[in-house]
Formats: sequence, C-alpha cells, structure tokens
Amino acid sequence: MAENILYKIYEWYISRDLVPEKMPKHVAIIMDGNRRYSKLQGNMDVVKGHEIGVDTLEKVLDWSIDFGIEIITAYAFSTENFNRPQHEVEGLMNLFVINFKKIVTNEKVHKHEVKIKVVGRTELLPDNVKEAIKEAEEATAHYNKRLLNLAIGYDGRLEIIDSFKKIIKDVQDGKISIDDVDEDLVSQNLYTGGLADPNLIIRTSGEERLSGFLLWQSSYSELYFCETLWPELRKVDFIRAIRSYQARDRRFGA
Repeated sequence: MAENILYKIYEWYISRDLVPEKMPKHVAIIMDGNRRYSKLQGNMDVVKGHEIGVDTLEKVLDWSIDFGIEIITAYAFSTENFNRPQHEVEGLMNLFVINFKKIVTNEKVHKHEVKIKVVGRTELLPDNVKEAIKEAEEATAHYNKRLLNLAIGYDGRLEIIDSFKKIIKDVQDGKISIDDVDEDLVSQNLYTGGLADPNLIIRTSGEERLSGFLLWQSSYSELYFCETLWPELRKVDFIRAIRSYQARDRRFGA
C-alpha cells in the first residue's frame, strides 16, 4: 500500500511540468520485449508474454487519452514475424482475433471515440484475423477524435514499394504525370496516407533501432529508447518519454 502511494506521488511529481501545448500529436511505439519478458519469468509461454503486452497497449491508450495525444501507432507484427515458431505465430493470430472482437463492444473505445485502423499487408493474414479487423474498423469508422493505428503484417520498405507501385499505376493510367510525383504524393499513398507523421517514436527493451518501422514517416520524428520491457512499461516510463520530447529543440533536419 505504502509503495503504491509513493509511486503515485512520484508519478505526479514527474508529470507536473508537462506542457499541454507541447504534447506530441502522434506517438508511434515499437512494442519490444514480450518474448524476453516471457523467458525471464521462467516457464511462461511466449504467447502469455504477448497477451500481457496487449494489456500494456490498453494502458498506453488510456495514458494517451489522459495527456490529449490524438494518434497512437503501434508496431504489432512485422512481415518477418511470420518466420517465428508456428506456436507463437498461431498464438498471436488468436490474440488478434480475440482482441479485435473485444474492441467492437469496448466501452472505453466508444466513450473516447477511438478509431481503429490496421496498416500493413493485411492480405497476408488468416481470414479469421482479417474478419475480426474488419469488425473493429467498421465499429469505430465514424469516430474522428482519436486514432489507434496497429501495424500488422507491416514492413517499412514494403510500404514504400507499395506506394511507388500505386503511383506508377496512376502514371500508366494517365491519372497523373511524372512531374506530379513529389514527397506529398508518396506520403498520400503510404499505408498511413493522410495522417500527420509521428512526432515521437518510442522503443522499449533497450534496443536502439527502428527495425523497418515507419521509415518514410520517421524522417523528422524524435526517437526515445527505454530499457523497460514492453509488458513492464509503467506510466512513469511513458511520462519520461514525453518529458524528453518536450525538452528537445526540434530542428527538423537543420
């Protein structure tokens, strides 16, 4: 009890000087450390580690709502993750189905008008996962106050290639000319087309790389790396990332 009270006091202490006007609009997250967390627990099934990671994402969504952050984009499953052991991949697909179906009736999602969108090569996913995604997206399609993007079947290089393919087809069809091709057009044809680029990208577990996440969109993003494994991420860790972001002098490439 006393330890919990002290934690709450510390949480308040480090958040007291956050500036609402300097809050990032779009925070992207590389949710790393679920597998390592499972190993550190001893006999924990790796899928259980991912399940706990889902709970952490729900907490982050709550925190983002508290701080007025409008967009969260989370890296949930890369195209390379299909190469993981069959048990783990099947377990993750099952978690996707369960949790996307939960979104349809999730009171918090509807109360705070959170739009759910999946970005990536969803055609690679099993039919039951695609159907669950469709249900969640349709149930929240009319919201525009907040957005939760989930990158599933995602690879940043493939995203850029797919954008180029769309543009090439439009050129071939006579809809646009070569001279129309610029940065804005490429951005519009990305999986995240129409969204503001992330202001801040957070990666957990101590690794300091993007791993193919939002390669085009992250050109001017601030990066924050923390040692905490994703399932163990606390609100204070999230607040520290926001504090770090607000303390930086953003030069946008200068």
